[in-house]
Amino acid sequence: MKHYTLFKEIFADLKKVEKELDRVLKVDDPILSQTCVSLLQAGGKRIRPGFILLSGKFFNYRLERLLPIAVALELIHMATLVHDDVVDASLTRRGRPTLTAGWGNEVSVATGDYLLAKALEQIVKINDNDLSRNLAQVCVEMCQGEIQQIKCSYDVKQNFKQYYYRIKRKTALLISLCCKMGAIVSNANKREIWIMSTYGHCLGIAFQIVDDILDITADPKTLGKPVGGDIRQGIITLPMILALRDSDHADRLKQLLAKRFKSEQEVGEAVHLIQQSGGIKESIIIVDRYIHKAIKNLYELPPIPTRDALIELAQFVGERSY
Repeated sequence: MKHYTLFKEIFADLKKVEKELDRVLKVDDPILSQTCVSLLQAGGKRIRPGFILLSGKFFNYRLERLLPIAVALELIHMATLVHDDVVDASLTRRGRPTLTAGWGNEVSVATGDYLLAKALEQIVKINDNDLSRNLAQVCVEMCQGEIQQIKCSYDVKQNFKQYYYRIKRKTALLISLCCKMGAIVSNANKREIWIMSTYGHCLGIAFQIVDDILDITADPKTLGKPVGGDIRQGIITLPMILALRDSDHADRLKQLLAKRFKSEQEVGEAVHLIQQSGGIKESIIIVDRYIHKAIKNLYELPPIPTRDALIELAQFVGERSY
């Protein structure tokens, strides 16, 4: 897949991250062992560890220092996905059954908690109070973003500011932290740390908006789950906000999105109205702005292959179809 080719410069080290994840998640308990193996076999893009390693490549790159951070942040990301699947009652992710589908909510929540606990073990290895403080603050804000999403479910009066608040905390802060921590641990200066943190923030915002676009436009087989999931769950995303503002059928769309129990026919109708409204096209324009902003500051950094990889990675985020 394309995103793996973008990580070619750190491919060998990403393999070591994968191997370390496998080692960290080995456990004697038979149920936890099964759920952890299932998660590892489901794979994932490993974009967050990739950001950490690539960010470090500009500076004093030391894999032994970056490895526990890469593992910890991927474990936190995995835990959030497990908990999201419980909250959303999702039965598939990336085309595979979720833990919720295979083991139920109780085991899934316990597994998510276990992943967070193992992440804390990795953070202790870093032995850096500032990094630990940064990570703790981001985790707090991620939870606040999740609570805000639950609170605002089915609220069709949401605006871009409220949407931005939510996706910044749910997605962008963790990606920004990956880039920031990779730079900090590799002895970057303040300006360089800011550049990497800003790159991660802008890419995180773009990543989530693209996710929200794909939930309405993607091929379900490519996406690995049915489209319209946000509509079913009452999550009001940017394409919906823009469609509600501009659509000739805004009243009908508002009625559909605010309805808590929708038939599949109603979900399909809502998808069609959003697609016809121009909300998708305008959302893509906003993604492009964030991608441009992410890339712009990178030109202050040395013109090495790592910079090209980060630029290509940003472009991939804007163009991805899964």
